[in-house]
This record gives sequence, C-alpha cells and structure tokens, in this order.
Amino acid sequence: MYENKKNKEEMSQSTKETNVQKKAKIESYDIAKSDETLHLAVDLAKFIKENRLFQNIQGKEYVNVEGWQYAGSRLGILPVVEHVVNISTDDEIKYQAKVNLLDLRSQQVVGAGFAICSNREQGKKYYQEFAIASMAQTRAIGKAYRNILAWIIRAAGYEPTPAEEMDYSGNDTAKADKQPAVPTEKKATMKAAPATTAAPAAETEPAPGIRYASAKQKEEIIRLLNNPVITRQEKTKMLLNINRLDEERAAQAIEKLKKVIEDREDGQSAAA
Repeated sequence: MYENKKNKEEMSQSTKETNVQKKAKIESYDIAKSDETLHLAVDLAKFIKENRLFQNIQGKEYVNVEGWQYAGSRLGILPVVEHVVNISTDDEIKYQAKVNLLDLRSQQVVGAGFAICSNREQGKKYYQEFAIASMAQTRAIGKAYRNILAWIIRAAGYEPTPAEEMDYSGNDTAKADKQPAVPTEKKATMKAAPATTAAPAAETEPAPGIRYASAKQKEEIIRLLNNPVITRQEKTKMLLNINRLDEERAAQAIEKLKKVIEDREDGQSAAA
C-alpha cells in the first residue's frame, strides 16, 4: 500500500509539472521558432478582434499600437523610449521620438523606430503640445514593432502598417477641422479593454520630459504578472498600458501587484 501511495503521489506531481510546462508555453512565445509564432498569430488575431484594436481605413484593417504592443509583450519584447526631441518652429508644434525594442530574455536591443508628429497634419490642428509629443512616441513604438513583427501581424490577417501611421481623410478630417480632435491613441485606448490600476497613466499623458518607466521596472512588472494568482485578463490589461507609465506610476504598480499577490496567496493558504 505504501508503494501504491508513493506511485500515485509521483504521478500526481508529474502531471502538475506537465501542466505548468504547458501553461508556460501558452504564456509566452519565441520569435525564433516558426511554429510558436504561428500560434501567436492565431492568438493575436483573436485578441485584436475581441478588443477592437484595429481601425478600418478604406476597406482595410490596420492594427492600433496596443495590438502591436500585445504581440511584442507575448514575445518578451518591450519598447523603451530613448528620446523625445522638440523640433518645433514659431508656427508649428513638432516632435521627433526614437524608441528601442528590448528583448527581456537577452537584455539586447533588437529593433528601433523613429517617428515625427506635427500639428500641421490633417486632423491635428487643435492638438495641444503634450498630445503631439505623445503621438510621436506612439508612432515610434508602432514603427519599431513593425520593423520586426510586420509578418506576424500580416499572418494574423491585418495590414502590416500601424494604424497611427495612416493619414485619415473624408468625414473624419472634416470634423477634425471644425472642432478639437481627440488624439488617436486615446480613441484606441477607449476601444480596448478597461484599464488596470495603471489606467490613470493612459488617460492623462505625462508632459514632455517626464521620466518613463525604466526597462528594469517593466521587467519587474512582467515578472509579477506571471505569478499564477494573476489572471490572464489582469495581465493583458496591464501590458496594454505598461508603456504609458512614468517611473512613479510604475513603482506604484509594482507595489500594488506585490500586495495583490501576497493577499491572494495568503487567501489560498487559508483555504487549504
């Protein structure tokens, strides 16, 4: 009887380890493995559709930057803003941004993107300065991801150009000229799933010159999000907003995640 009991315990432990391994594979993908990236394309297509993270422009569907961020985060690749430069003139508000892509596994920069935004563009006549600077960063993030992940977005069934890079025309432009416009990235955010504890950062953009969350802070947030007590929905919502966090909000998010994890683990221990 002792041997039977021992064998059952070993089989149970083996089953648990197998399930953990399967879960780990579902949670992240390796861009170097074609079979995994194809699975990512299927997952990405479903996620973008369910959360309406795309815009239909002249009959074609373009993914918002949040969709590109989701694809990158599933591969462990996160954007880091290197600089935002004010290149405005007396009669034009204009910003240039550069974003690097950091592979959290190797800690190496694996891509980069540059972008410019100006209030002389169609529909941006009434944009405030912080919105122009923010849009430059948003475009740079999309551009950086496009340079290495365009084929995955195409495999998911969408156009391989970020929606924020496209020029809008027709009725939307006419309305924009008559009244203050809402920045594109805010429209995209409203279409996405409700934000997590980091939501205030998504609604109130930091002013130019703010210190954004460091790569180390982002890595710690992702490490905490991978804890089994954090639901996939919670993880997804946080990842959608992670690049809008400044250093202070990132620190707050880390503390809140630690508290949630501690409370839930204590609750599970008590239940056991």
